[in-house]
Amino acid sequence: MLRSIGLTAVQILGARCGAVIDDPADMALCFFVPAGTAWDVAGTALLDRPITIPPSRRVTGPGPYWRVCPGDRWHTDPSALQAAIEDAYEGVR
Repeated sequence: MLRSIGLTAVQILGARCGAVIDDPADMALCFFVPAGTAWDVAGTALLDRPITIPPSRRVTGPGPYWRVCPGDRWHTDPSALQAAIEDAYEGVR
């Protein structure tokens, strides 16, 4: 996904957003959704590979860091995330 789309999705979700890892090297944002989530959103992908989880207090680079710290929850509701991504794409068209 375009980095700007992910950043906009975080803003749209606000307090509904779960943990998000920002990986500058990959120019990617990693959102967490429950295991088994069906996903078919253009410009995005579910990862089935290990990712680097940054230390709990790393909120800036270099390397992967927490754009949104996990706090009380890790997951973002998949439906809300999909809607936020779609709204973010609409904003750039």
